[in-house]
Amino acid sequence: MRGFNRYPIVAFDFTSPHWFKTDHLRFPALWLTLGFLMVSAVTVLSLIDLPDQVQKVMLHDKIAHLIAYAGLMGWFVQIFRHDLTRLVLLLAFVSLGVGVEFVQGMVPSRQFEVLDMIANSSGALLSWALAYTRIGQILPAVERLWLRLFAAPAR
Repeated sequence: MRGFNRYPIVAFDFTSPHWFKTDHLRFPALWLTLGFLMVSAVTVLSLIDLPDQVQKVMLHDKIAHLIAYAGLMGWFVQIFRHDLTRLVLLLAFVSLGVGVEFVQGMVPSRQFEVLDMIANSSGALLSWALAYTRIGQILPAVERLWLRLFAAPAR
């Protein structure tokens, strides 16, 4: 289906009952485990007291927030292709980014910042949008390349 100026119209499908379908991947459990480890790492790093050396390097922490949440969202939208699942993931990562900032306001060595919430949400939104481009196919492509390079030759 095409709209004005030859650009395709994206039609979202919220009707399929297969929200968590991952049959396009060979190792979904591995990718999910790595994804949950990344979520844990971002959450912990957002709440602990960072050493002075790390704080000096973090001159552009809003960019780091954007990249972190874009990475998390980008990871999970490649695992789950259902449109409604992706929308729920977007809301979950936006909520995580906002919630972590409120918790940071209660941690003595951290501070609450609305701009961090915006950066977190922007990263998640960016990856949600990019999931519908070729960038959203990186993880399955890495799997195919891995299998082609390291799979035992057929006899």
